[in-house]
Amino acid sequence: MRRHGWRAGRPYDCRVSEQPAPSAPRQSTGGTKAFYVTTPIYYVNDAPHIGHAYTTTAADVLARWHRQRGEDVWFLTGTDEHGQKVLRTAAANDAAPQDWADRLVATAWLPVLETIDASNDDFIRTTETRHTERVQQFLTGLKDAGEIYEGEYEGPYCVGCEEFKLPGDLEDGTGDFAGQQVCRIHGRPVDLVSETNWFFRLSEYADRLLAHYEANPTAVAPPSAYNEVVSFVRHGLQDLSISRSTFDWGIPVPWDPAQVVYVWFDALLNYYTAVGGGDEPGTPGATQFARVWPADVHLVGKDILRFHAVIWPAMLMAAGLPLPRQVFAHGWLLVGGEKMSKSKLTGIAPSQIIDHFGSDAFRYYFLRAIGFGSDGSFSWEDMSARYTAELANGLGNLASRAAAMVGRYFDGALPAPGAYTDAEHALQQTVARVAREADDAVEVLDFQRAIVAVKAFVDEVNHYVTDQEPWVLAKHPERRERLATVLYTICESLRAIAVLYHPVMPKATTALWDQLGAATSLGRISGQPVGEVGRWGQLPTGVPVTKGAVLFPRLEEPAESGT
Repeated sequence: MRRHGWRAGRPYDCRVSEQPAPSAPRQSTGGTKAFYVTTPIYYVNDAPHIGHAYTTTAADVLARWHRQRGEDVWFLTGTDEHGQKVLRTAAANDAAPQDWADRLVATAWLPVLETIDASNDDFIRTTETRHTERVQQFLTGLKDAGEIYEGEYEGPYCVGCEEFKLPGDLEDGTGDFAGQQVCRIHGRPVDLVSETNWFFRLSEYADRLLAHYEANPTAVAPPSAYNEVVSFVRHGLQDLSISRSTFDWGIPVPWDPAQVVYVWFDALLNYYTAVGGGDEPGTPGATQFARVWPADVHLVGKDILRFHAVIWPAMLMAAGLPLPRQVFAHGWLLVGGEKMSKSKLTGIAPSQIIDHFGSDAFRYYFLRAIGFGSDGSFSWEDMSARYTAELANGLGNLASRAAAMVGRYFDGALPAPGAYTDAEHALQQTVARVAREADDAVEVLDFQRAIVAVKAFVDEVNHYVTDQEPWVLAKHPERRERLATVLYTICESLRAIAVLYHPVMPKATTALWDQLGAATSLGRISGQPVGEVGRWGQLPTGVPVTKGAVLFPRLEEPAESGT
């Protein structure tokens, strides 16, 4: 009897109606390889919570930043619609699985992308023809190469994880589950499964994987994730069951239609199928694949790290394909000390926060307050405090004061600066340094460090305003040139701040850009290269500076925060 021992689960039924892509993928442009960033594809067993939005927001900030580096970018997200978990959820809601998936995608998963202002280039669904056909083609290629064989599996399976479990993955249950073995992640009993399945020769790739990690120490990040994966593989790998035979909601195994492809083997291939993997040379799909492959960054939650850092590269090795350059596992968002989870009633819908704080504040807070790669607890009170201190009283107040003073003292036209003093030179040096530091931080996905660096510059400009007292200068006609220098310095600093913060807060920074008159004089803010941010004097004098709507309005206390 063959024991699989690690990772299995998900399928597709060729009888389901094929769904068109929710939106046509944007074509990659330019002559060099695109920067390819992905989120995991999300299960449609329920609506998204802020944990899902956190991952997508991080990927979006990364994509926007690289676009402002002048790079061609491809940003992929999507939904994982097969497997036993989705099948059971649909049945519990008296729906066919395809109908359930269609409903959830239309009413929850696509709308949340607009809610958080995601700029994804494509959205892949695993029930789309472009995915299912390429998965079957990939699987057939592995079988023809001798990488797949028939065997038997018997052991525990967690439907919540869609994963075959090892004994070490389980723990003794408590309460209602006392006396049973439960999944460490979901805290629920596992199923005991006995099936004749098809297996992938994963065990043969342990040495090659270890050699890959050693040669590419940033292939798995952060370092804690790298160490976990290396330790796991060093303990040895067992072959992987890549099919299921006890239900039919999945992609049929091409040579054995009585079985469906294991959900993770299906799902991992979305990164390949969405960009034309396996298409004939000369076709649009093949052209796209050549332009974006391999992925530069796969962003994943740490609970699915091993799927992406062990199984996925082994699959690609078996197919002779280049491996992703990095798999980055971020931490969990915690509520009440527990991982965000709908099943444990700790899931919070993004709209519950965004309706109160706005999407920019949502994006800012989660990447500012939590080090990417570490666990972090969401606190309504902490978010309120940071919103007020850092956004409303910090950046928002600075922008309002600048526009008001230019309007009052120079009739709304940005004045030409006179001679700079040490105070202005200090700000000019700081903004150049901050731009480099922020770029270096985003390069290694340290979003918190990048945001904190820009925030420190905002604070420095606010201190500059307090020290220079332009309202006092305005009372002395002989100091008018000095007043012009101070106001130009404030506005030019805001120009740099707007560009550096744009990937994080696209709505507020676009509004600020317009208030500074930069849209008409410098072009769209999304087209401003981050590499040029530190070059002083880009904002032309004479442009109209207007006081528009408050960037970060005062918050009204909600009747009930839900936390």
